[in-house]
Amino acid sequence: MVIPLRDANPTRRLPVVTLILIALNFIFFLREPLRADECRQRAFFMRYAAIPHEVTTGKPLPRVFQDVAGVPTPSGNLLCQVGSPAYHKNVYLSVLFAMFLHAGWLHLLGNMLYLWIFGNNIEDSLGRAKFLLLYLVCGALATLVFAAGFGNSTETMVGASGAIAGVLAAYLVLFPRARILCLVPIFFFFIAELPAWVVLGLWFALQAVSSAGSLHGGGVAYLAHVGGFVAGLLLVLLLRPRRPRPIEPWA
Repeated sequence: MVIPLRDANPTRRLPVVTLILIALNFIFFLREPLRADECRQRAFFMRYAAIPHEVTTGKPLPRVFQDVAGVPTPSGNLLCQVGSPAYHKNVYLSVLFAMFLHAGWLHLLGNMLYLWIFGNNIEDSLGRAKFLLLYLVCGALATLVFAAGFGNSTETMVGASGAIAGVLAAYLVLFPRARILCLVPIFFFFIAELPAWVVLGLWFALQAVSSAGSLHGGGVAYLAHVGGFVAGLLLVLLLRPRRPRPIEPWA
């Protein structure tokens, strides 16, 4: 609904964990097979990403896409080879791995933009260890919530969105009045300065409405975003400092 550009909420120290998380996401993404090599990318995701059916049953799928080039069909579709996996997959570790995988550049850059704008302040406020704990726990719970809702889905889940949703919730609790400079697309693009509770409240409302209207596990995992956000709301209440840090004026 709006695209955040930056916030008026400077940090007191270098956000080391946030920078490391961003770097890891880029490193993992560059290690993925190219999107043009669709069959190999599918095989890679099935090996390392979370799959709801695997998470709910605790067992890897018996048939997966193979890491070989696909065969074009006369209709123009790509036929990918399927067979038994030649590896042993830990389905629970895949919940962690999935947070560092992305489906494309737009997916990656969008997530990293949100992580940079909002994550540095949460790390600054909670401290590095607590911030990392919140990030990983929210990401894992987001996947588990989605798996609970779509337990029969064999679609792969990739992306840091669930973890970042928890970071957004923490920001909403700790800095509801912080001002966010946003790009607002209404008929045409214009820049507006909005309070965090408006930006993040609208974001969560969109995810909640979209998850309610989602009848299957494919596409965007809106339910995972909702799960990560709720987890972040609860966790930040346990981890937040006793004295909230005051927000400095816009530089």
